Amino acid sequence: MTTPESMLSRDPLALSTASRPDQRMAHRFRFDDPDMDLFFMSATSWGPTGGLDIGQINHVATQIVDGDADSWVDAFAGYAALQRQQADTWAARGWQREAGEARLKAFASFRSAWQFADAGGARFSALYAQQRATFAQAMQELGLPATFFQVPFDGHALPGVFLRHADATAPVVLVVGGADTSLEDLFLSVGRALLERGFSVALVDLPGQGNTAADGLYWSTEPEHAIAAVVDALIERFHARAGRIALIGLSLGGYFVARAAQFDARFATVIASTPFPHPGELFERSARADQARVAQGQQPTSSALRSRRMMAWKAGVGSAEQLLARWRDAHADPRQVTVPFLSIVGGGDSPIFVNQALQWHAQLASPHTSLVVLDASTGADGHCQVAARLRLVQEACGWMRGIFHADIVPES
Repeated sequence: MTTPESMLSRDPLALSTASRPDQRMAHRFRFDDPDMDLFFMSATSWGPTGGLDIGQINHVATQIVDGDADSWVDAFAGYAALQRQQADTWAARGWQREAGEARLKAFASFRSAWQFADAGGARFSALYAQQRATFAQAMQELGLPATFFQVPFDGHALPGVFLRHADATAPVVLVVGGADTSLEDLFLSVGRALLERGFSVALVDLPGQGNTAADGLYWSTEPEHAIAAVVDALIERFHARAGRIALIGLSLGGYFVARAAQFDARFATVIASTPFPHPGELFERSARADQARVAQGQQPTSSALRSRRMMAWKAGVGSAEQLLARWRDAHADPRQVTVPFLSIVGGGDSPIFVNQALQWHAQLASPHTSLVVLDASTGADGHCQVAARLRLVQEACGWMRGIFHADIVPES
């Protein structure tokens, strides 16, 4: 159920059952390794929008050794090749839709495969290139209205895809992911469902997201500049209109969009799952927890080590100390946010995420705000509703219909 805003009067820590500062789900689903279990559920949650079906994802899981990064990469990469072969077979028969559906599953498999590959390494780069090419081909085979574009920024380019709704007047939703996302997987997480519910959708990689670190673009403590450049491109190329653009941020994207809400008045509304105004707090407490576990003789799994290296690569740092120094003072100020703002938080997320979301909501200057806290009964109590993505889309779309006065035409 949706927890009422009176939850603010309760102890915020009571809203989360997480025992680790970096834990993002209150429940174990398949793997003991928490990083692996999180991304297994992420891959599972993409099934309803075209990712692997339940039988497929569980077949892949039988080939994975809990906590072993290479077995994960091998299992998903192998299944991606199998699905791509199936797509090619059906395409040769002229079965275009079926080929596109299998191709999208191949994409989802390539996407999951690189999660535990060596960040920036040869295998990571090859898998990422296969993800990008497979996704683009699936969009074409499925006849989806996808236009790929580039946004010049800081001497490089930010990649994006624009999904235009059939109604030319439809509001545009710009979706920004977090530390472990790429623009293509955002299509499965929320993008496809937003398009079907009557919105044009823009999916982008900001600095440090996707594969932009390979070009020397890293997470920024002032992400509002990159977001502003993307909005400029949407207005100039796709005729988006200020005041008819919504912004959604997920995970670390909750910090990115909070900053954008603070500095950019062109958004009709901003939505965060989860508002994350002080990311340095999570980085610091997670680093301390890692150190404490090692001191107690608990050695990290290869998947945990790969996750930490991926974070450092995307952040453009060589050590945890450098990461903490760069992000310690990063913050977004809710007292400067006047745009309508929807805050969504899973009650089973890290207590750091929960506390920051509640504090953010309580201090917003905007007169038009709402807080949604999702408990275990919703199935959406994990980080960014990772085990029940539809609930996130439903809450966001219901809110946006109110913002845009219900002039939304769903796809037929």
